[in-house]
Amino acid sequence: QVQLVESGGGLAQPGGSLRLSCAASGFTFSMYGMMWVRQAPGKGLEWVSGIYSDGVESYYADSVKGRFTMSRDNAKNKLYLQMNNLKPEDKTLYYCAKGTSQGTATEYDYWGQGTQVTVSS
Repeated sequence: QVQLVESGGGLAQPGGSLRLSCAASGFTFSMYGMMWVRQAPGKGLEWVSGIYSDGVESYYADSVKGRFTMSRDNAKNKLYLQMNNLKPEDKTLYYCAKGTSQGTATEYDYWGQGTQVTVSS
């Protein structure tokens, strides 16, 4: 079955950086778009970024554009999110999510258990 395991979360200072990773299994990783989504307390899932199956193009929410960079390694079934210039409002759980098809960067059907990102001085 589909498994998505996130890692790399932790504590960073405002302006600092973290790199999230996601190990995917149970499906043909290279055939699906992938996303990162996040959930603030008491709110629904918020799309953060998405990347097509070939990894050529990635897309970002306005709130993270210019600060976060998403990438993937199809040979290793891995997804990454480089988070720079972190802000206190970035603090929340981050989830790796599997896209519903090859050509989507926004629609997803599975997500992992999440990794916590905390931004505090």
